[in-house]
Amino acid sequence: MSFVVLLNLLVKPGWVVVENMVQNRVGHASYGLFAALLNLALITAVVADLGLAQHTTKRIAITPDYLTEYFPTVLPLKAVLSGLFLVATVATGALLGYQGYTLTLLALIASVVLLTQFTGFLRGALQGYQRFNTDAVLSVLDKGLAMLLVLGALGVGAALTLSGYVLIRLAAALFTFVVLYALLARLYGRVRYRPRLAHARLVLRESLPLAFIALLYGLNERVDGLMLERLVSAKEAGYYAGAYRWVDAVMMYLWTILPLFFAKFAHAIARRDEQRTLLWFGQRIVTVPLLLICAFVLFRGEVLFWQFTRSTPAELLRMTWCVKLLFLNVLVHAFFAIYSTLLTSTGHERPVSWLVAGSIVLNIGLNLLLLPRYGALAAAADTLLCAVFVSGGYVWLVARRARLAVPWATLARLLLAFGLLCAVWWGLRWWLHTWWLEAGLAGVMYVGILFLTGNVRVAELRQLLQRK
Repeated sequence: MSFVVLLNLLVKPGWVVVENMVQNRVGHASYGLFAALLNLALITAVVADLGLAQHTTKRIAITPDYLTEYFPTVLPLKAVLSGLFLVATVATGALLGYQGYTLTLLALIASVVLLTQFTGFLRGALQGYQRFNTDAVLSVLDKGLAMLLVLGALGVGAALTLSGYVLIRLAAALFTFVVLYALLARLYGRVRYRPRLAHARLVLRESLPLAFIALLYGLNERVDGLMLERLVSAKEAGYYAGAYRWVDAVMMYLWTILPLFFAKFAHAIARRDEQRTLLWFGQRIVTVPLLLICAFVLFRGEVLFWQFTRSTPAELLRMTWCVKLLFLNVLVHAFFAIYSTLLTSTGHERPVSWLVAGSIVLNIGLNLLLLPRYGALAAAADTLLCAVFVSGGYVWLVARRARLAVPWATLARLLLAFGLLCAVWWGLRWWLHTWWLEAGLAGVMYVGILFLTGNVRVAELRQLLQRK
């Protein structure tokens, strides 16, 4: 298990570094076009799945015989949906004004998304049968292989182009898909395609609500980059993509921690006191590490773009302001993302879906109004405003629908800790003028601030040590 954790720690942060290298080599405009096309494919990818991946994982975990009984229907259904996805993606691209080489590039990028998604679908069988180590290795195989290919190309001095990068991604995704399919065939035997209409209807009826939620969250996350490239320029989309990449990397902490609380909230659904205790405890677990990261970006965001040696000072400044605005969005999620987890795990998916839908409408409206004038900075600011809107809705729903007390005192202590951390960092920056010294000393002083503000207590640490 430690090997798998180490593999993930190496590959996923390494992927951010490699993508920075690719963007620096191909240029902001080319990478901005790639990011926009990828966002379009990820939005329409709901057509290729319709919630089947999550549904299959859950059903196999509950009923192991599901694989042999339903896969003869589900696999051909998935193949048909995949074909529809490719057609729908290219057709949507044509409607948005893409043509020629760009439309071909979109088809290749959509193929990468399709193979990656199909691999995720097949990995559901491994997860359902509790083969988590094998699943974890396969989850990073495509990115690990793509990293090696990109680094190899750059190492031998090859002229890396955007189309070459897409083909590398496609080769890595195809290799991973073939390996996984062969592994499943060896472990569980080959599945014979015998589609049954009754099975298909049942599966789709159960998976479509999951598809609707996936569509909403996909639109909410991906529409900015696509609209930026269509309404302004590919270069502005590149600035935004370079900044948003770091948001994705940091938000992985949330997507690792929150599923654990999702299961705990669901387990305690009939015990309100236990849910409240989990919420108040989880609030600090989720928020505390992200406060330090957000402070670093707000004061030293320019450090994140050290690889962009071909960018002008004006371009680096624009990306720096963009990443600072986006990390204010991360700060909002650090405080309030756990409320969404509580709501969706306790039967309040519908109001959460409507809230996210409202956020999408607000985001698109703000983008249409502000993007043509302010570009990437407007996209980042719109994302922040929508995060504030949806987070306020989460808090209201927790208090009114879930009827749980919001831990206002804990939120106030965390906010105080962040304010003190920022004050300390401002003083250190004025004094030291060296980012790594500032970060080290601020991190040490942050520990003291957490004890001073009561966010971490000596008694709790003693209890934790006694339990161990």
